[in-house]
This record gives sequence, structure tokens and C-alpha cells, in this order.
Amino acid sequence: MATKYLKKLLFFFLLMLFSSAGIAQEQPNIVFYITDDQSQRDAGIYGAEVVETPNMDRLAARGMTFNRAFIASPACAPSRAALLTGLMPARNGAEANHTYPDPDIPLLTEKLQENGYEVIAFGKVAHGPMNEKSNFDYYEPVPKRGDLSGKVEEYLEENPSDSPRLILVGDHRPHVLWTEKMEYDPENVDLPDYFIDTGETREHRARYYTDISGMDRELGEVMDLAQDRFGDNLLFLFSSDHGGQWPFAKWNLYEAGIKVPVIAAWPGHIEEGSRTNAMVSWIDIFPTLLDLTGGSIPGDLDGRSFAPVLKGETDSHRDHIFTTHSGDGKFNVYPIRSVRTDRYKYILNLLPDHYHSNHSDINRYDGAGEYWHSWEKAAKENPEAEAIYNKYFERPKEEFYDLQEDPTEQNNLIDSGQHQEIISDLRERLQQWMEEQGDRKLIYNAPYPACGPKPTRAMINE
Repeated sequence: MATKYLKKLLFFFLLMLFSSAGIAQEQPNIVFYITDDQSQRDAGIYGAEVVETPNMDRLAARGMTFNRAFIASPACAPSRAALLTGLMPARNGAEANHTYPDPDIPLLTEKLQENGYEVIAFGKVAHGPMNEKSNFDYYEPVPKRGDLSGKVEEYLEENPSDSPRLILVGDHRPHVLWTEKMEYDPENVDLPDYFIDTGETREHRARYYTDISGMDRELGEVMDLAQDRFGDNLLFLFSSDHGGQWPFAKWNLYEAGIKVPVIAAWPGHIEEGSRTNAMVSWIDIFPTLLDLTGGSIPGDLDGRSFAPVLKGETDSHRDHIFTTHSGDGKFNVYPIRSVRTDRYKYILNLLPDHYHSNHSDINRYDGAGEYWHSWEKAAKENPEAEAIYNKYFERPKEEFYDLQEDPTEQNNLIDSGQHQEIISDLRERLQQWMEEQGDRKLIYNAPYPACGPKPTRAMINE
């Protein structure tokens, strides 16, 4: 009887062992390609008319494109910290740019490692010293416009493994300084209607587009490499950490700053050529990866899995998107908070009596903000240019936009009588969320009063 019982026990043990092995084999290899400073609108799949991104478009044809994907904060360090922790800036400790999560907060990549994944990273994945401190199984910095695909291929050739892999590929493009090359004719580039149209602006835009196309070619090489290496057992994800370094984009909570591309492809699991209007945040990405790979998701995260969206089970995820910005050294001392629904956005500027200013208007470098000299000149000569110029520097305490009727957020409806009930609701929701987050509305460095001079590089260097 005992022998018979032991045989049954052994049978069930072997069955469980083989079942576990089968589950492990089904875990997909994951490649996550991250660009640096790319607004959603600057990609063909999102309707760009000039800049060409054939490989982003090719990836979209293989999987799902998210129309409403957002970051947590429009600056590199807090955005990437939110991605890797699944927590918003006030909770993970990385609020201002060049600040990092509290060291006792675990990264979600470690949860994937616990689930059997080898996590390797190339280029700008986290921010600054956080790359080396992120406990990746392997990390290699790659310079801007470096050979990312070559580095990935070399590593995979030299380090065979039976474990599933998460490969994080961080392209520095199209972060400034933009390339000196111009694959696009400045006369033919398209500018947002809230830009001051100058020759210098067009030249910089052509250089920005050239960097995007260069990045897209690198993306294509990594896509082909991953396809050859992993076949259909591959989940390929593409996104950007926030909008480009342009006026009203990076360091702002307007759509051009917080709305980013997100594309995901996984043969046999995600419908090819599909699109979704589900609102998702960067804090949701790693909980989703944990969910898709059978890992445990910590219960205290701000992020939550949108795996049901990827599987085509639903076309909704979040009702509200919250975003924050707290500053970037002495260049950018203008904290902002916002809440967005599928149609409306409410913005709270914490220092309305001070100038909004950032790197682009202060660091007027060739390949970055040099075009600002032409904006300043145009503002002195043209009333329409002057209005754009002043709107950039001076903001009201509250802003409210109907994104369906006004997608570029040009008509502030904060005093609109017909919208006061919605405004009141969003104002209260934002305040309640800030309290729940423990947001102390910290001011980093000294702000620039609107009654004084606008900040300059000379002032900052004093």
C-alpha cells in the first residue's frame, strides 16, 4: 500500500514538474525599445505627415497601437523611475529631474528576475547613475547614435541562455543635441499651430525629425534581430519617456509633453494591426509584463496591468490619468499637476505668479534651443508671435481644456459657465489624489517671479 502511494506521489510530482517546465517555456522573451524625448504625434502611425517612421509603422502592423498612452512626469529621471517602480513620483521619491527613487523601493525588473527572467539593458534605460544601480543582470551604456543593435547581437551571441530574457534598449534619440544632418527640407517640415514659424525653428525641426528617422532605422534592426533570435516567442514593446524638448511639450503637462507612443506586438496573443483608446500610464507597463509572464504583482503599486486590453478582452483601462511635474534644477522651477479624462483636462500651476521657463529657452544651443533668439525677435515685431511668446512664460493658476474640441489645448475654458460642474469635479479629484499620494507640493530651487527678469543662462550661472 505504501509503495503504491509513493508511486502516485511520484507521478503527481513529475506531472507538476513537467507542467512547470511547460509554463516556463511559454514565457515570452521581451524586448522593450525606449526612445528619449519623442512626442506621440511625431510618428507615422499616429498621423505624422512629414517625419517618416516605417519601422514603428511596421511594428504597429504586427500588434496593438495605444492612442491614449501617457507618462507619469515629463522629465527623464522621474518618468523612468515611475516606469521601473510602478509608483508615481511623490511615492517613489523621484520628483524633480536628476532625482532617484528611495533606495528601499524595489524595482519591478527584480520581480521578473524572481520569475526566471534574465534582465539585460543597453543605452539609456533608467537615468544617469540609476542604470548602474538597477540590479540588471547586465548593463552596457551606449553613446547617442551608437550601435545598439550590434551591442544586443554581440551579447546574445556571447551569452547563450535557456532563461527567458527581458532586453531593455534605450535609444538617446531624439534628445538634444539634435544631429547637424538634415534629411528633411526645413521648408517642408510641419510645425504645431502654437509655434512661432521662423527659419531657425524649421531647421531645428528638420534636425529633430532626422534623429527620429535615425532612431527608427535602429529600431528596425533590433526588431529584425529579435525576430531572428526568438521567432514568435517574442513580446516587443515600444514607447518614449515623454514629449520632445520643444515649447509646450517636455516639462509641461500639455498633450505634447505627456502623451507618448506605445506599441506592443506578440504573435498569436495580440491582434495584428489593432488599435485601442484605452487610457494607460507608464506606471502600468511593468505590472502588465508581470501579469503576462505569470509573475506576482505587488499590491501597493499605483500601476496596474492592462493585459486584458492587449488580449482584446476590453477597450478601457483607466478613467483618469494623473501627471505631475516638479522641476529640473535651476532651469525649471515651475511645479504643475494635472488630471485628464477621455475628453477633458484640468491643470493646476502651483506658481502662477512666476515665470514658466526651462532648458529650451535658457540653453539656446545649436541643436537645441538656439531658435529661441528668432522667437524673441518675432515677438517684438508681430502681435501673434508676441501672444505665443507670452503664453509660454506666463500661465494662469488653473487651466481647463476640452480635448475633443481643442486637441492642442489653445482655448482655456476655466471660466466657462457651462463647464463649471466638470471643472469642480476634476479640481476635487486632483486634490484628493495629491493627498492620497502624499504630495507635499515641494518647490525645488528658487522660482523666478513674473515681476522680475526672465531667467537666463547668466543668471543661473551666478
